[in-house]
Amino acid sequence: MTGKLIVFEGTEGCGKTTQLERSRQWLLQSRWLPTLQQKGLIKDLVLTREPGGTQLGIGIRQLLLSPTKEPIHDRAELLLYAADRAQHVERFLRPHLEENHLVLCDRYTDSTIAYQGYGRGLDLTLIDQLNQIATRDLLSDLTIWLDLDVETGLARMQQRGKRDRIEQADLDFHQRVRQGFAHLAQTEPQRFIQVDARGSELQVAERIESVLSHSLTQWFNLASYDVDS
Repeated sequence: MTGKLIVFEGTEGCGKTTQLERSRQWLLQSRWLPTLQQKGLIKDLVLTREPGGTQLGIGIRQLLLSPTKEPIHDRAELLLYAADRAQHVERFLRPHLEENHLVLCDRYTDSTIAYQGYGRGLDLTLIDQLNQIATRDLLSDLTIWLDLDVETGLARMQQRGKRDRIEQADLDFHQRVRQGFAHLAQTEPQRFIQVDARGSELQVAERIESVLSHSLTQWFNLASYDVDS
């Protein structure tokens, strides 16, 4: 596969969905995407998300995030995420990557490690096995972790009003999730990049653009003049 998979991760309220869209706009409006297309390195840019990146996934997303009368068991939750991911990889991610697309994805395998592994306390080896089955070893080329203290993120979600089932979990759960992301940043620094999510949207966007520029330059063996010219 010649396409590239860039994933945005983070705890609740970190701004990842907003920043993913800002990154899309920046790639389109800057010289990056036109340059990559002109050189035949990338066909196009597409956005997706987990859960819910396919028609089947939309239904699974509803099951996972909507508050339910019957509590979802932790293992059932894990398996629903795995089912969504398997469909997403086969029906969306692999086809687009094989067609040379640049894919921006809102959450992927690292979320399962952080939320179900560290947050729920499920076995990390089991999660790794399920991720391998669901993805057939398709990893992100780059994961951007928008790191924000949990209290600030949850306060943002509170201001927005109605919260989904995951957002309603207690503070300790969200603290453990952040610890999971921190562990990933320590163990996989080449793939998993921590970005400070404090400050204005513009400030955070500029930090992300710096990371993207560095990665794109390395991946496609470009120099700054290739993009600026």
